[in-house]
Amino acid sequence: MNDAHFHLIVNHLPIIIPAIGLAVLVGGLVTRTEVIKRTAYCILIAGSLATIAAMASGEGAEEVVEQLPTVGHNLIEAHEDAAGTFAVLSYLLGLLSAVSLWASMRQQKISRILAPATVCYNMGVVYFALLTGSTGGKINHPEISNASSKITNVIEQEHTNDD
Repeated sequence: MNDAHFHLIVNHLPIIIPAIGLAVLVGGLVTRTEVIKRTAYCILIAGSLATIAAMASGEGAEEVVEQLPTVGHNLIEAHEDAAGTFAVLSYLLGLLSAVSLWASMRQQKISRILAPATVCYNMGVVYFALLTGSTGGKINHPEISNASSKITNVIEQEHTNDD
C-alpha cells in the first residue's frame, strides 16, 4: 500500500464522522438527553482526530499522484486548498466539542447554548467536508488500478467459467 492508497482509505473518516456526530447531536437535542449529546461530542472529537490522519497522509498522496500524466496539478491544488480550510474548521469543531462535553459533564448552564451552537457550526463543517471530498474525488486515482484490475479479471474469469 502506498501513501496515496492510505490517504484514500483514511480521508473518508473526517467527512463521515462529523455527519454522524451531527445526527446524534440533533437526536440528543430533540430528546433532551445529555448522554446522547455527550456521545455526539465524543464522536465529533474523534472526527477531528481523524482529520489529522487525513492531513498527514495528504502530502505523500500528492507526491504519488502528481507524477501521473492523467492528474491535473490544478485539481490537486484545489483539493489541497479545500482540505486546509476544512482541517482548521474540523480542529475547531473538535475544540468546541471538547468544551461542550466539559460543560455538559459539569452541568454548566452554558451547555444549553453550546449544544445548538455546536450543531450550527457542525453544519458548516459538514459542508466544507463535502466540498473537500468533492474536490478530492475529481482527482484521478489510477495508482490503485492494478489491484482493482486483477480483482476484475478474476471475477470476469469466474463468470466466464460458470457459463
